[in-house]
Amino acid sequence: MMQINEKNYVDKAEAAITRLSKMVNRQGKVIPMVTTSKIRNLLAMAADIYNQALDCKEDVLPDELISRIDYLRVRFMYEAGREQGVKSLIEEADLLDIMKEIKGNKNNYILFYHYMEALVAFKRYMNKNDD
Repeated sequence: MMQINEKNYVDKAEAAITRLSKMVNRQGKVIPMVTTSKIRNLLAMAADIYNQALDCKEDVLPDELISRIDYLRVRFMYEAGREQGVKSLIEEADLLDIMKEIKGNKNNYILFYHYMEALVAFKRYMNKNDD
């Protein structure tokens, strides 16, 4: 399982997108990566929780936000089941395990969100011709 922290999340995001950009199938053909719009949709799902987490005064998130984070993980799994590119992203970036490690901690969620932003940024940077 990949651990992220304030010092390494940008490097971890870059490494995950780099691995995804070099993935090939058994015939050696490059596997198309998740589209920028799809990864931005995943980020948008996380954004509302992020905004509410920023407003929390405590280090521990309220039960409502913890439940929404759990549901967000379910939505990510659903999107992964619908599209192979999303599944590859979620697996390479270890997003489901990272989400499990949030455990109601405000700073962990903020770090997860910043990691998602970094994934979007590196995806966009490495695939300029993508949507």
